[in-house]
Amino acid sequence: MSEGHDWPLWEVFVRAKGGLSHRHVGSVHAPDPELALRHARDTYTRRLEGVSLWVVKSTDIIASDPADSGPLFEPAQDKVYRHPTFYDIPDVVKHI
Repeated sequence: MSEGHDWPLWEVFVRAKGGLSHRHVGSVHAPDPELALRHARDTYTRRLEGVSLWVVKSTDIIASDPADSGPLFEPAQDKVYRHPTFYDIPDVVKHI
């Protein structure tokens, strides 16, 4: 077995220059968080487009199943105040 295959998988999120949030760009194998961060930097920010990196061990991510989206999100449908369209956003607020 080649090097890295026994290492955990880390999901990589990058915030681009001028960006407001991190976005998932891929994954890397690494034995620890520090090396995962270095592998992520070397793999996903070669053109200096990133200003911030997050690495998260794949096994630590808890995700909903798209097949369950109806039942999972239905309770929010009856609470209109949770929807952003319910509020007027002042013009001075540029990013939410």
